[in-house]
Amino acid sequence: MARADRPALSTVTSDGPPSAGSARRAVEALWRIESARIVGALARFTGDFALAEDVAQEAVAQALVGWARDGVPANPVGWLLTTARRRAVDAFRRRAALDARYAVLAGQLAEGTGGSPADDLPWDPDRVDDDVLALMFVACHPVLSPEARLALTLRVVGGLSSEEIARALLVPVPTVQARITRAKKTIAAAGVPFALPEAPQRRERLGAVLNVLYVIFTEGATATAGDQLLRPDLAYEAIRLARTLAALLPAEPEVHGLLALCELTAARFPARVDADGEAVLLADQDRRRWDRSAIRRGVAVLGRAVALGRGLGPYGLQASIAACHAGAVSVAQTDWARVVLLYEALGRVAPSPVVALNRAVAVAMADGPQQALSLVDEVAAGGRLAGSYLLPSVRGELLARLGRTVEAQAELELAARLCRNVRERAVLLRKADALGG
Repeated sequence: MARADRPALSTVTSDGPPSAGSARRAVEALWRIESARIVGALARFTGDFALAEDVAQEAVAQALVGWARDGVPANPVGWLLTTARRRAVDAFRRRAALDARYAVLAGQLAEGTGGSPADDLPWDPDRVDDDVLALMFVACHPVLSPEARLALTLRVVGGLSSEEIARALLVPVPTVQARITRAKKTIAAAGVPFALPEAPQRRERLGAVLNVLYVIFTEGATATAGDQLLRPDLAYEAIRLARTLAALLPAEPEVHGLLALCELTAARFPARVDADGEAVLLADQDRRRWDRSAIRRGVAVLGRAVALGRGLGPYGLQASIAACHAGAVSVAQTDWARVVLLYEALGRVAPSPVVALNRAVAVAMADGPQQALSLVDEVAAGGRLAGSYLLPSVRGELLARLGRTVEAQAELELAARLCRNVRERAVLLRKADALGG
């Protein structure tokens, strides 16, 4: 049975050999959707985290060639798993010929245990997937640095390429590649087992896991670069993983807080772009297009976080802000005073220049642009957002509201030069042109 929100890739077939381009698209689509489950299943099969990803990548490389020649198999996931498992057996054979481990693995393949391309998916898509969760917690093991955890989890759980991770983290591609390589070597050297940790260790690593899911979702909600504003494949994968995590850890309020934040933010996706893919500002969005089912889910999950009685953390507070927007009929009728209070609380719990900048935007809506501009200037003086388009974009908006159009235009043009997303850049340039016209 396939989930309603996921393509039934196990039923993909081909009437004949596709072109190399169509085969590549098929492989890329499958990898984007199922990479975490494939690597997780292989890690459980081999007991070797690094080997699991290596053989998965080898299977993908073989699929690019074989599927272009022979067509996409009836069960592409099974094909990749079978191919990767055989590569793993070859690796074990090279390490120690005919040792006990190799004999067990080879025997399983000979018996067809989960390995035939004709088999159904080797997991139930509607159950909590312990393999993926184990993958998440292994990648966030405390033996790794925070930077390595983030890069590795984005790679093996989120399925992002090195280039995508580099854009999301604002670091060079070679830096990302080096972090991932070192992380896998560190995990191997430390003998980290592929298994869900016990409850105390789960809590210890939970912050890192949540941070990774947050980064994946935010990259999907507003792409850092490229010609698309949204990357819903990433956003919905983060939501799927957050739901899985909430099912496993129902007593953790921040897990529910993150899931609520993602649901409430994703609810606005249908109205955030027009038919041509251009960005639509919040004030101009047709709120009738917002996904009311997602809003109900988000509000309900946020209620569960509150009901646990341990207070809201950073994700729960952000979800509360998103709920204020979701419940308002217009920008003007949003409870901006409450939004300001929530941002103040967020600034105390998890201070950052971006939080301070967002608080300034809320203050502008609640109390006017002059007070907000002073707050933005304080953020600018801190220097931590130097080079980011966010600061001049907000400053330009506030200056325009104050009638200082020349300064506002200059700030918006600066923001456009710094922005690497084509759709957002277009919005900034339109605003600057309107002030000049």
